[in-house]
Amino acid sequence: MRNFQKSILFVSMFLSLIAVNVAAHAASGLADLKVGQVAPEFELADAAGKKHKLSQYKGKYVVLEWLNHGCPFVKKFYGAGKMQDLQKTYTAKNVVWLSVISSAPGKQGHGTPADVAKEQKEKGSKATAVLIDESGKVGKSYGARTTPHMYVVNPEGKLVYLGAMDDKPGTEASELKDAKNYVAAALDASLAGKPVEMASTEPYGCGVKYKD
Repeated sequence: MRNFQKSILFVSMFLSLIAVNVAAHAASGLADLKVGQVAPEFELADAAGKKHKLSQYKGKYVVLEWLNHGCPFVKKFYGAGKMQDLQKTYTAKNVVWLSVISSAPGKQGHGTPADVAKEQKEKGSKATAVLIDESGKVGKSYGARTTPHMYVVNPEGKLVYLGAMDDKPGTEASELKDAKNYVAAALDASLAGKPVEMASTEPYGCGVKYKD
């Protein structure tokens, strides 16, 4: 009887924790997207002022990468050249790669279009475009919580992957050597016409610096 009561108490505490997390997520104003859903439409400008709509890339795979170069988790990937290599590899396969900056003015990672263009060049970004979302509207519509937070959209406009870049949630470049890269795996499987085995993972990194 005592063990049964302990089990009931544990289940109750677990469900309460889930409820708290769900409530906190809802209160943040972030969407809670799932694999298989249609990716939200958006229109954002890049550093040169050119507008990009998600729908204009229908018929292609699209990677969305939430970006903040001040974040040590982002620095791990860009400092080692890993993100640039991935961008170069998959854009060469006709994949569209859009990096999105949702940092609000005055927050880490935010910059003027000139700042963004300069940083893009300095970091050697191979993304199709780096988009500026200083209102945070697009980031919140995707439920982007961390930098990086990764999404893969298929040619029909549906999400086939969302979550972390890989399975090594740290800031050391040495971790990249043995990491399982979820985004690369999702793209490789999708481009080969196969289902994505690990379609949803828990993102890690710095919190997106939304407007208060």
